Amino acid sequence: MTLVSLHKDNPLIDGRQSERAMMVRRGVQRLFADLSHAVLAEMTLASGRRADLISLAPKGEIWIVEIKTSIEDFRVDKKWPDYRAHCDRLFFATHRGVPLDIFPEDCGLIVSDGYGAHILREAPEHRLAPPTRKSVTFAFARIAANRLLQAELLTDKAGEDTEMAAIVGGDRD
Repeated sequence: MTLVSLHKDNPLIDGRQSERAMMVRRGVQRLFADLSHAVLAEMTLASGRRADLISLAPKGEIWIVEIKTSIEDFRVDKKWPDYRAHCDRLFFATHRGVPLDIFPEDCGLIVSDGYGAHILREAPEHRLAPPTRKSVTFAFARIAANRLLQAELLTDKAGEDTEMAAIVGGDRD
């Protein structure tokens, strides 16, 4: 799945997430960067489910973060248990406006303010089987490389458009 939006300048945002979800996501991404995790947003898993955030820890552990921005958002979502088949640790991430007691005790819990985040509860470890780990890691690498290429091609395209406008407009030597 591509994250390129035809209507925005940022190829890494697909426009489906609310402003609150994006705020939570930014804080978690900053936390994970501080923890030396590689992070991808909106990665489609082999099951067809799409993880809000998935990270690859320095020692190869795979974490999935499900972002919830309201009580209703949590209550209507019945798919989150499926993510356990694709990660070593499963977390929920939210913001301070959501009551923390709605989240299951057997998942990690992260609170974000957009500028950073804090792990309030560590997620229990459920080690992936080696073939599953290899498959998820391989998919992670391919998606990350393809997104980087898309971003580079869009940057090049923007440069070409600017250059072409200059040529057509007579600003070229």
